[in-house]
This record gives sequence, C-alpha cells and structure tokens, in this order.
Amino acid sequence: MTTLIPRKTLFDNPSRTSPKISRDGKYLAYIAPDEKNVLQVWLQTLGTDDTPKQLTADKKRGIRAYFWTYNTQQLIYLQDADGDENFHLYSVNIQTSIVRDLTPFQGVKAQVIDLDHQFPDTILVGLNLHDRQKFDVYRINLQNGAVEFETENPGNIVDWTANSKFEILVASAATPDGGSDLLYREKVDAQWEILRHWGPEDERGAVGFGTDDNTLYIIGSHDANTQRLLALDLTTREEKIIAADEEYDVSGTLFHPTARRIEAVAFYKDKVEWQILDEAIAEDFVTLGKVRVGEYSVVSRDLDNQKWIVAYLTDDGPVYYYLYHRESKSATLLFSNKPELEDLPLVPMKPITYEARDGLTIHGYLTLPQGEEKHLPCVLLVHGGPWARDTWGYNPMVQWLANRGYGVLQVNFRGSTGYGKAFLNAGNRQWGAAMHDDLIDGVNWLVEQGIGDPQKIAIMGGSYGGYATLAGLTFTPDTFACGVDIVGPSNLITLMESIPPYWKPLMAQFQHRVGNLETEPEFLKERSPLFFVDKIKKPLLIGQGANDPRVKQAESEQIVAAMEKAGKPVEYALYTDEGHGFARPENRLHFYAIAEEFLGRHLGGQFVPVEDIEGHSGVVKP
Repeated sequence: MTTLIPRKTLFDNPSRTSPKISRDGKYLAYIAPDEKNVLQVWLQTLGTDDTPKQLTADKKRGIRAYFWTYNTQQLIYLQDADGDENFHLYSVNIQTSIVRDLTPFQGVKAQVIDLDHQFPDTILVGLNLHDRQKFDVYRINLQNGAVEFETENPGNIVDWTANSKFEILVASAATPDGGSDLLYREKVDAQWEILRHWGPEDERGAVGFGTDDNTLYIIGSHDANTQRLLALDLTTREEKIIAADEEYDVSGTLFHPTARRIEAVAFYKDKVEWQILDEAIAEDFVTLGKVRVGEYSVVSRDLDNQKWIVAYLTDDGPVYYYLYHRESKSATLLFSNKPELEDLPLVPMKPITYEARDGLTIHGYLTLPQGEEKHLPCVLLVHGGPWARDTWGYNPMVQWLANRGYGVLQVNFRGSTGYGKAFLNAGNRQWGAAMHDDLIDGVNWLVEQGIGDPQKIAIMGGSYGGYATLAGLTFTPDTFACGVDIVGPSNLITLMESIPPYWKPLMAQFQHRVGNLETEPEFLKERSPLFFVDKIKKPLLIGQGANDPRVKQAESEQIVAAMEKAGKPVEYALYTDEGHGFARPENRLHFYAIAEEFLGRHLGGQFVPVEDIEGHSGVVKP
C-alpha cells in the first residue's frame, strides 16, 4: 500500500516562491510565509548570507502577486479583500518597509497596465473609479502617490498598450459582434482609428511596441488557424510573420528588458517549446537546457540582462529556481518552492490523445498511482475557464488524488485554448453538449484502455470544471459514481445576470460562445444543470467562496436547495472569506480533507479522516 502523503505537504503554502531580481541586480525578492503562515514578500541581498527581511505584513489572505518597480528601492503588490477581486495596488519601500495604498478607493479594482525603465517613478494603472463597468487609465506617482487622469475609456476598451515614451497609443476594444477592434492614435490627443477588426472566431491582441515605436507586435489568428506573432508596420500597415506553428498557438513571448525586442517565443504543445528569435540568447538557452531535467522559463532579469532567474518545472517534484550568470554561463540553485516534496512517492504525468466521437483529436494528461495501471478508480479532473487548458507539470490536486489510489485524467476538451481557433470555436454554444461529450469520450477511453473501473469514476473541477461536474451528474447521470464541484455555476441565466460590472464589455463575446441571454433564455436553461436536478442519481459535494464575484454564492446554494428538496444526496461547504477558489491554506486543507473522505466513501480510495484544522472559515452543511 502506498504511503499517504500528508495533505498539509501538498496543499500548504510554499516555503519560498516567485523570486524576482531587482533591476540593478543587487537584491532578490520572493514570497514566503511568515510565522503565522501568511504569505509575505521578503528581501535578501544577492551573494550574501544576510538574514532575509520581511517587507510586508498582510494580516490574513497572503500576497500572491508583486513586481519590482524601476526604482530599485520600491516594490509594488496587489491585494483584494477576502476574494472580492477589487484589487488595491500597494507600494513598499525596501529600506523602511513602509507600505502605501496607491489606490485607496472602495469598491474599485486596480489593473497594472505598464511600468517602464525610462520612467522609474511612474506606473500606468487601469481603475474603474468613475464607472464600475470600465477602466480608465491613470498615471500614479510612485514616490508621492499622486493619481493623475491619463486616458478616458469610451466604454468598450478592455486592454491598453503604451509605447516607449510611456504614452497610451494602442488599445483593444470589444465590439457588439463578440469580436474586437485594434485601435491606434498617433498622439495622445488624436482620435482613435481602427487598425484591424477581429471577428468573434479569432483570438487576438497587442503584445507591445518595438524599439522604434513604428512597429507594433500583435498576436492574431486572422488568415490562419493558429495565433501567430506578427510585426505590424504602423506607417505602411503591413504585417510580417515573426513566429508561427501550424497546430499550436503562440503561448508567450520573452522581451529584452530594455530594448523592446522579442528574443524568444513559446508554443505550448504537450510541453513548452521555445523558438529563439534573437541569436544573442541562443547559447544561453542551450546552456539552460543542460542545467537540470524539466521545462524551464526565464522568470526575472536585471536591466543589464546579465543575471537571470530561471524556473525549472517537473511533474513529480517542486519548482527549482536558479540564478544564471550570462557572462560565465553558470547557474546556481537559489531554492525550490517546496523542498518537502523531494523524495516523496510522486508520480509522472503522461501526455495522451484520443479521438472524440466526431473524429476530433483530444489532448490531455494521465497520471496513475504508483505501481498501478489497470481497473482503477479514477477522477476526471476538469479545468476551469473553459477558455484555458491543462498543462504538464506538478499539480498538487493531481498528486493528491494519485497518492490516494486514483487514476487522474485531465482533458483539454474542445473550447480549450492553445490548439488553434478551429478547436477553440468547436466549443461555441457547446456547454453541456459537445464539450461534455469530449469528457465522456475521455471516460470511455479510460475504460477501453483497461485503466478505469467504469463503476468507480468521479468527476471533479473548479469554475467551468465545477459546471462540468454538475453537468456530469445531471446530463449523464449513470456515468459517474460521484462529483465534486468547486465554485461552479449551476444556472447559465443567473450566471450571466450576475457577472461583475466590468465584464459587461465582454458580454457579447461570452454570449457568442455560450448563448444569448436576451434572445435564447430557453437554450441557456436547457444547458443549466439546475433545471435537471431530478435526474441526479449520485452524491455531490460542493465548495463555494462567499465573496466570489464571478460565480456568486447563489449559484451553489440554489442547486443545493433544489437537491435537498428533491431528496438528492448533497454536501455543501461555504468559506466565508474566500472568492473564486481557495487562497488561504487553512481553507484548502479543510475542503480537500472533506473531499478526500467523500471520494473515499464513494470510490473506495484511501483517505485520512477530517481532522481539526485551525483557522478555516468553512461552514459545512451535510
């Protein structure tokens, strides 16, 4: 019998993560827990054994996103309140540890637009200060906190791009057809003009200006199936293909830290593959590929482009962070994010493909328990989005389930991103239909391969994965032994009616992909699990954050009430200080303890009973 890995080892906070080097290359910042296990930003002088200095003092939720400014004495970070996603932007002085709220506005969400090395004391920020539906651009002084209005949003702009002079000259605007316009103005006081219109079937967007400000790098799937990296000449309006793949979309770009030159492009296939554009870094990438096994990516660099922090990802262990010196071509291990994962019985994640019932090739990942391959209880773990995808690498949920004896199948069903627009758009209007068929075809594949026990397969996921769980128990009630839904919508009508106001510009695209709220309420009702509770035969566990702005608490509570009224087996855990998912480790540990026991009862896998977990906010309704 496999040794059970403690849930705390898998789901607790990392010991250290997200390292970033200061622009002058002198300091290393990272995120790590304090003595109360709350994630904070810490600072250490590179090349010394100095005791790390705690820079922040968040009281409860923990900090998950921070950035170096181009003033080497200052960091900035984002934080919301109990998961409401109304993020405030804070600055912290690394010498004094004084923290300042740069956006102290109630009910307002801050979005970082840009920082620039030539303007070290300024940041461009989007704020929905005057109208909760739209984000205008503001210029904030990082030294004194002064907030200056920069550019008004006419109401439909969802993305802004600044040039080398730190001027907003490019924007992306949502259009009524569900597509978008690429907007450009020659000067900040000029009128916007449309450079290109993308329809609702295309994936698209601006990446950034080139060095001369006459070149705009864009990503788009127009005139092709996949998203390609293009250079658009703003004088001639001609486009040049910089990087492309016939099957996979561009998934990332690596810019030079000062020169506004793209050095490499990533394509996410089964794993990440890099295409080098700048020969100046070609030898560096060859060297990095030899440091250790696993995917690698450059996560931080100094302004001189001589010191890099490189992350190495594997599927059966922690993330390892190295400091790479370009001059000597040498790499030194800084730390791993979770040393306690080393030498544990973790298992590999294997890329797989199968054919859907209509002939479409579906990609995914299969993870099996140690030493087990046949006739297993299994969990179909469905990703959120749904316009996202599962990727290869260490995943605490996957390792937890495999360690408890379950085969884990992750499916990039139609509608998932990365595989070109034909695959993405094959998911349009297919919530609970062809998208769900792909999941069921995955279950059938598991059984046909002899891997899965058809009587012991669960479905589990968060957000869209939670919806898929509800769809699985209602639309295909005989397929699964049970389901675990985390912040999943139960009614597509109420989901659309309750979206955050700042999502309104994107509603046309959402309705193009899901269904039209105004003209097709019956269609949406047909795809909403809430109205098919009578078909449920198998037990359901639901986890929900009370402050979730995307999938409101009502989405879970209305299906819980309907199941209780119909006498259906349902368990419900509400976390009063969480939003769209569980950020606090106490809440993660509590919910996954409940889920582990739930799966053990209905699939027969191993489990450790729920113990007392201090500090969680869960309210459980059996």
